[in-house]
Amino acid sequence: MPFDTLVYIGRFQPLHNSHLALIRQALALAPSLILVLGSAFRPRSVRNPFNVAEREAMIRASLGADADRVRFVPMRDYYNSPRWAEAVRQGVAAVTRPGEKLGLFGHVKDHSSRYLHDFPDWPLVHTDNVAGLNATDLRRQWFEADGDTQAIAAQLPAAVSRALQAFAASPAFAGLLAEYRYLQDYQQAWAKAPFPPVFVTVDTVVRCDNKVLLIQRGGQPGKGSWALPGGFLDQHERVGSAALRELREETGLTLADAELQASLQGQALFDHPERSLRGRTLTHAYYYALPQTEVPAMQAADDASAARWVAIDQLASMEDQLFEDHFIILDHFLKLIEPNRPSPG
Repeated sequence: MPFDTLVYIGRFQPLHNSHLALIRQALALAPSLILVLGSAFRPRSVRNPFNVAEREAMIRASLGADADRVRFVPMRDYYNSPRWAEAVRQGVAAVTRPGEKLGLFGHVKDHSSRYLHDFPDWPLVHTDNVAGLNATDLRRQWFEADGDTQAIAAQLPAAVSRALQAFAASPAFAGLLAEYRYLQDYQQAWAKAPFPPVFVTVDTVVRCDNKVLLIQRGGQPGKGSWALPGGFLDQHERVGSAALRELREETGLTLADAELQASLQGQALFDHPERSLRGRTLTHAYYYALPQTEVPAMQAADDASAARWVAIDQLASMEDQLFEDHFIILDHFLKLIEPNRPSPG
């Protein structure tokens, strides 16, 4: 065989029969396989219902004895292609031996497959899709059936079908179903717009005494997850003003505008096309570093169900509780992700 190990990158949300057929193809071409599990360390969402442990368990159960030939590398979304590709390389290197001959295994289907060109030193073993299945359609059918897998069971490995049916009885699924229905209504409200809408939001990173101010979302999407204070830009306001308004509305922070403006340390635009389930959403994030040693008083309000100051050294352990790309926004300003460590903590 020309390769010792093939690398196959995917989210497997959930694993379906096409995925399984491709995995078996890869195992027929190389003695071992590395599955890079994308969108790791995220809170559950309708796009990513299952965590890394659940996905790995479904894949292992579906592979049977061949599971011993597979290594798993969880990988977060960096929303930055060069940084993500480097993290993938580091994650793969951590589970391989020096001199192991690697190849990249995958299927080029559309713009979402561009990542296959990010690893020129790994020869690409291209494969065609099998049966034309895609996980997006299967998730949609699953949610539309309120978690009943009968309509999609024939397209799933038996172990995955059982896992989905059991998961549908959990409180976690009930939360996802509520999010799915919210998003369907949200997108339907904009369906007749003459052009696909682009939304503009603001978020604030407020630091004081090595703590950061977070709110817990009281509504969908992402109900219950922790987030940066923020919200949508109003029709007749500037972006910086919106950031301060949303900060006050959600936290009641007892600081004058002049104090906050004096502590502004930076701002950045986060505009990855897939950063939000709501659709194309650009957010402007503002970073305020307060000089005082005691955190100012605040109280959750508006659509925040809770608010608290969180120690910066605890943020990495909260990655799977943070809304959308807010962990990456925090990392941009606070440098939370240590080099050579793709996993949280």
